[in-house]
Amino acid sequence: MAAAQTPPRTEAVRRFNRFYTRRIGVLQETLAASRFGLTESRLLWELAHREHTTAAELARELGLDPGYLSRLLRRLKEQQLVQAERGAKDARHLHLRLTPAGRRAFAPLDRQSAAEASRLLAGLADGEQRRLLRAMAEIESLLGESHGKAPWLLRGLRPGDLGWVVERHGRVYADEYGWDTRFEALVARIAADFVDHLDPAREACWIAERNGSPVGCVFLVQARAEASGETVAGTAQLRLLLVDPAARGLGIGARLVDECERFARRNGYRRIVLWTNSVLVAARAIYAKAGYRLVASEPHESFGKQLVGETWELALD
Repeated sequence: MAAAQTPPRTEAVRRFNRFYTRRIGVLQETLAASRFGLTESRLLWELAHREHTTAAELARELGLDPGYLSRLLRRLKEQQLVQAERGAKDARHLHLRLTPAGRRAFAPLDRQSAAEASRLLAGLADGEQRRLLRAMAEIESLLGESHGKAPWLLRGLRPGDLGWVVERHGRVYADEYGWDTRFEALVARIAADFVDHLDPAREACWIAERNGSPVGCVFLVQARAEASGETVAGTAQLRLLLVDPAARGLGIGARLVDECERFARRNGYRRIVLWTNSVLVAARAIYAKAGYRLVASEPHESFGKQLVGETWELALD
């Protein structure tokens, strides 16, 4: 019987793990040219950065087998690098800490590790370093215990954001709906028009940011007649609402839509209109919950797909 084929995404994760463990040198018998293995080095780092901890806490937080951890700690104690003391408030707990010899042993290990990380970055240009750090932060966010809980904020447009808006719309809609590059081109035109014709008193853009990177966006502009291009009195148009898949479920989409309404009311608009497509179920649910109503729909062929376009409206008076 033939072995089951590994799913491509699973294999991609395994390939990355093989690459990265080799790249940072954890396949070596000892870490950072020291006499310590990877897990021993991590234990020394944890103890150097904690005032009080126990073996049980270390096992739980590092995901280590208690028996394996006990053997490692025993070796470090035999080398007089770690010592255990009874807790002052609860004598049942043994608190671990580095001895003076342990701190002396950890210091060069810490310096060497920092130097190797610096060398890893030194081979990259500044922009590449930023990309690498953003990617690392994204991996940490997605796979960390706090996934889905990291805070986010709304801010205005900054240099580089429009490129993100265009790229993410193109990628997300291609991945999730199969739309072709004509949609990405449309988004690029809308983004360029926003900059070229911006009236800050009547128009705005909000970027949702999480862990230092954009994860969502929305634009509010003056509505214009399709034929003449003239502004429609008292009417704003909501455009380019997007929440990155990695940040969905946090309420970002609803908050972006609410921010548009607040801005429109504050600046004297009487209604907000938007155009979307029936396949965008999650966005339609946000609009409906915010009080928008569907006022028109018609089928069309765009971006390589047969679609049903929809016009939604929110009355503000």
